[in-house]
Formats: sequence, C-alpha cells, structure tokens
Amino acid sequence: MNEPMTFPTELPDLSVSQIAALPMHRLQELDVSLTELMTWAKQARERLNAAMEQRYGEQGRAALRDSGRDFGVAHVSDGPLRVTYDLPKRVTWDQKRLAEIAERIAASGERIQDYLDVDLSVSESRFNNWPPALKEQFASARTVKPGKPSFRLALVNEQED
Repeated sequence: MNEPMTFPTELPDLSVSQIAALPMHRLQELDVSLTELMTWAKQARERLNAAMEQRYGEQGRAALRDSGRDFGVAHVSDGPLRVTYDLPKRVTWDQKRLAEIAERIAASGERIQDYLDVDLSVSESRFNNWPPALKEQFASARTVKPGKPSFRLALVNEQED
C-alpha cells in the first residue's frame, strides 16, 4: 500500500497524463517538493547574483562609466571567463509634479495624451526625443534608478583576444 514517492527528478520521464493520474498524496508530495525546490533555487540564484555583484559589480560599473554610460551592458574578463554585466535603467516619475504639469498642458489647449501616458508616467523614449525646453519642465518629476543587474557567464577560448 506504500507507493514510492514521486520525485521532481522523475518529471521529465512522466507525461502530463501520467502526472495527472498520480494518486492524490503523490501529486501533493510532488507539488510540495517542487515548491520547495523552486524556493531553494530562487534563494540560491539570489545568493549567486549577490556573489557575482560582489565579485564583478564594481568592474561592470567601471566598464560602463569608462564607455560614458551609467546603464547598459558591459563585458569584463576574469581570466578565461567573460562576464556580461547588464545594469538596466529604471525610471520613476513624481506623480504630483506630473499632475501639475499635465494641468498646465491642458490649460494651454494641448492634449495631455500627446505628452503623458494615462498613468502619469512618461515613456523614456518619448522623454529622450523632446526638445530641451520641454525636458527641463519635466526633469524635476523624473527619477532614474538602476534596475537589478544580471550576469551571464561564458568560458571563452584563452587563445582569443
């Protein structure tokens, strides 16, 4: 009556129908095991990312600064390991100031939607294409913060330079 437990490592060998046909307790055990595995994997990934930030973060930021950028993708080398450092740009907007600006635009007879998104945020590409005088009006409502960096590691042939 004691059926063997179904382990997450067995999943690739089971079809969806076979999984659906598992006894309830085995299905529940598998669900709990996978949830625990996902939690473990997420925590392990966070620790690995923190370790890579500690090991390569400053080099990645320095490479970005050296290329005249605060955000984006940079590559650094650690012997035969090529590290791709990706620091995305995260922009937030002061909602109160945007609302005040939106009122001025509307009062001048312009369509607010030509300048602002409905949620009172401004797309970065739109902001970057505005003339300087218009950008200046919005600059105090704009905050730029770094996003979460990501890393990709790839061993490269040491003979390549």
